[in-house]
Amino acid sequence: MTQVQEQFLPSTGTHRLHLCLWEPDCPPKGILQISHGMCEYILRYDHFARWLAQQGWVVAGSDHLGHGTTASSPEDLGHFQPQDPSRQVVEDLYTVSRWLREKYPQLPLFLMGHSMGSFLARRYAMTYGDSLAGLIIMGTGSQPSFLVYSGLLLTKLIGLFRGQRYRSPLLYSMTLGSYNRAFAPNRTSCDWLSKNTENVDQYLKDPLCQFQFTVNGYHTLLSTLAFIQSPKNIARLPRELPIFLVAGDQDPVGNMGKGVLQVYQLYRTRCSQVECKLYPGLRHEILNETERMEVYQDILTWLENHLKG
Repeated sequence: MTQVQEQFLPSTGTHRLHLCLWEPDCPPKGILQISHGMCEYILRYDHFARWLAQQGWVVAGSDHLGHGTTASSPEDLGHFQPQDPSRQVVEDLYTVSRWLREKYPQLPLFLMGHSMGSFLARRYAMTYGDSLAGLIIMGTGSQPSFLVYSGLLLTKLIGLFRGQRYRSPLLYSMTLGSYNRAFAPNRTSCDWLSKNTENVDQYLKDPLCQFQFTVNGYHTLLSTLAFIQSPKNIARLPRELPIFLVAGDQDPVGNMGKGVLQVYQLYRTRCSQVECKLYPGLRHEILNETERMEVYQDILTWLENHLKG
């Protein structure tokens, strides 16, 4: 059975990246690099990664700044670096990509991003998309520009008075704190994550998931959204890049599918190979729902359909 390999890679910043690698027992077909979401870490993808490795794929990913074991202390969870943190996290993803290409020079590299990780993956594709064989965008969404820029202004004001490491209840209530409303009456504070109650309970018990972003963390998230929703940056997506959007149609991050379809329609005006699938009844973490094997198989089929023969 495939075992995860863990190590640290030096970053272009001042930190080290905690990297996880899953290798198949047979000659590999390709590489899938994963960009994980907000308030989680790469080992939460272990079940999916092991399954994909059993199908002949190399799977790898790192904990982002302020997450998992890349964070140097519990106080650093949810906090990014001071200078241009959104760009730095994308550079970290590219550092992992370069390492993978050096290790497997003949294999095509695909990138999959979930939630916040999907926003970062979209920025990656607008910066380094020519180096990708394909992009999977999972659990993504779209926000009106006035909300993004008003949120950025608010983070600057709160940071000015309370500091960049302040964990603001207001910013939380405006973002993650609002997602549970659609699922009232609520069993937990995170019902929006999944209708799979076992998954939600495990998430709530995990200390590497139970933290709130700092002001700097929210500024990073919002500045990433501002970047990827800019028309000039959308125009940097490679026209021939294969893109696959997947999400649950009950995912509040994607406005119950509406935001996902907005991104799909927008990318179709730029790129020639864009597909989208919404899963009825599924919420945010589609890889952790009881129906996850359907999602696994759809991702595998899409990946193998886009291997260059």
